[in-house]
Amino acid sequence: MNLLREAFTWLTDPAQWSGPNSLLLLLGQHLMYTALAVAIAAVIAIPAGWAIGHTGRGREIAVAVSGLARAVPSFGLLILLVLLAGVLHKPEAAVITFVLLAIPSILAGAYTGLESIDRKTIDAARAMGMTEREILAKVEIPLGLPLLVGGLRSAILQVAATVTIAAYVNLGGLGLPIITGLNLRRYDMVLGGALLVAALALILELLMALAQKMSVPRGLRSTRAGDRDAPGEHGAGDGNTLELQIDRPVERTRT
Repeated sequence: MNLLREAFTWLTDPAQWSGPNSLLLLLGQHLMYTALAVAIAAVIAIPAGWAIGHTGRGREIAVAVSGLARAVPSFGLLILLVLLAGVLHKPEAAVITFVLLAIPSILAGAYTGLESIDRKTIDAARAMGMTEREILAKVEIPLGLPLLVGGLRSAILQVAATVTIAAYVNLGGLGLPIITGLNLRRYDMVLGGALLVAALALILELLMALAQKMSVPRGLRSTRAGDRDAPGEHGAGDGNTLELQIDRPVERTRT
């Protein structure tokens, strides 16, 4: 309890919120690295995931690449890229590391979102005379959006947690108080920095959970609400199982 009290005392000290290494500045750096890495990863992974989900081709390659990216330790990759790029390019090396970390979750969310859509819905759109581009833009993307947002949610949390290691190569972020505190044996500083990282992760999780909930198309939200009001009117095989699919995507082979 004494250590926790000391950590809160350190956090509430006005001196920690001003100056060149203020917590406010470190928080801004942490969010900047997180947002930049996830944005770059999204630009790369979302179009690729939509192409895979729409055509059904390349899924095995995407799974293999995602598995390989997840297997690489982020800290080791960061140190390797810093050594290869040189001290003048440490920010670029860090961003590349975080982008590689974010891509698998976003890619998986993009293609599983489209794969989870009932084929009858796609066939009905084709029967109405919609082109493949219209099906993708007006049917598949809106219906697959919750799973895509779920992938973004996972990527943001993973990157936000991993950005902490950027302080090891003097790039700032909320990991700096943790590493500095370990070197100085200031465990109040270490715990204070860890509490900040945990609080940031919790806030991001709540925001992304809300975004994921709001990304469900209005028609499906209304139908699900109706299902809850009259549970006996629909069988277990009803197509309105998007809430389950968000947590556990359905594996399905396209024909």
